Amino acid sequence: MKTIHLIGISGSLRQASSNTAVLHTLQEKLPANVVLTLLPLDAIPLYNQDLDGDQPPPPVHGFKREIANCDGIIICSPEYNFGMSGVLKNALDWASRPAFASPLKGKPVLLITCSPAITGGVRAQAQLRETLSGTLSRVIARPPVVIGAVHTKIEHGRLVDAANLDFALAAVQDLVAEIELLRAPAAA
Repeated sequence: MKTIHLIGISGSLRQASSNTAVLHTLQEKLPANVVLTLLPLDAIPLYNQDLDGDQPPPPVHGFKREIANCDGIIICSPEYNFGMSGVLKNALDWASRPAFASPLKGKPVLLITCSPAITGGVRAQAQLRETLSGTLSRVIARPPVVIGAVHTKIEHGRLVDAANLDFALAAVQDLVAEIELLRAPAAA
């Protein structure tokens, strides 16, 4: 079975980020043929079209290269003011270039949102879906993975709530199934 390479993008820069904790937990629980690498957003500068050309800033170039080379993406975002975080939106803006031919085009993406609120970031999930539709990404069609009251479900930097973890792992399996479907030879 061919290895599936996923990248994880946390929409939070905070050292003790719940979103990053969820991604680290998933990273440890995946089957042997699925590898998840986390891409930090710390070094990506604010989007500036003047810098968006054949030689973008090195952190942007590396970020886009990782997206282009992966099989799929897991985005785990907080909800800030009913939307995704600014740092995540900025990274997606960089990755969306050039328009209609970016490394996000056709890329399978799984969305997860976390929030201390009981709604689990569902409004950020809606905004992410809209943004990613503009990039021509393949957002996985499934019930949304939203983790409410996340601050009560993280211990020692890992998601410990079994129900949420099982649901998130099932969503990753949906992402893997989509990737395998895309890899399958076209029916004759």
